Amino acid sequence: MSQDQHFPAQRQSPPGATDAMTPEPDCGEADYVGTEQLTGRRALVTGGDSGIGRAVAIAFAREGCDVALSYLPEEEQDARTTARWVHEAGRRCALLPGDLRDEATARGVVHRAAGELGGLDVLVNNAGHQMARRGSVEDMTTEELDRVLKTNLYALFWVTQSALKYLERGGAIINTSSIQAYRPSGTLLDYAATKAAINNVTVNLAAELGPRGIRVNAVVPGPVWTPLQPATQPAEKIPAFGADTPLGRAAQPAEVAPAFVFLASPRTASYVSGTVLGVTGGHPVF
Repeated sequence: MSQDQHFPAQRQSPPGATDAMTPEPDCGEADYVGTEQLTGRRALVTGGDSGIGRAVAIAFAREGCDVALSYLPEEEQDARTTARWVHEAGRRCALLPGDLRDEATARGVVHRAAGELGGLDVLVNNAGHQMARRGSVEDMTTEELDRVLKTNLYALFWVTQSALKYLERGGAIINTSSIQAYRPSGTLLDYAATKAAINNVTVNLAAELGPRGIRVNAVVPGPVWTPLQPATQPAEKIPAFGADTPLGRAAQPAEVAPAFVFLASPRTASYVSGTVLGVTGGHPVF
């Protein structure tokens, strides 16, 4: 995959769409080659329509995994494109639209996923929301806080609780954190706080679920070129997106997905639990 990048100034309305981005993200459609790491397994990926979620779904499918995708109803077009790539890999794909901020919907998505796939072996808690703010903390509204906290934290708890009815010994839970947990931007105060909390939840869940043979880990991406960026950042910030990393650029989603494959695979990560794995372009994760 090319590591050259040029992001012209651009803006979308949340949650953003892949085909409106310039350039479109690389989610591994052309290049990812599987090695049977996840043959016969079944995974639910929340936020699975685009960006990191799409890259994970494509990688999982090419590793032999059936996939269920959870996403907002307005992301249907992106979700159907992701499903096409999963089907082209010869795997089943369940499409599960719904807003995970609603508890009944969040729990229902898990039951529908398990029903359509015949069970669950892997849960990827990837759904997330951020919105860069221009004002001070005094300007934050309860509505804005609710959207971030319910999407990033409440839904993670509801989905995980429900998934534990299906995950058996050998199962894996992977949470999507962020470099914001370690290098919080002032404009993403609420988002950064949820990602720090996800790290803590990951470690605690690993301790609790270890005796049941269920591994729990988190992936910490740095800046990644996904629809979330033009949909939630000021347009003038986009051309320099990712330039402050030691590698000097943002990641493509395809560069993050292998970390999820590693953590999901019983072949490569059978003794890895309670770990926060950084894919940050050089920023330290500690």
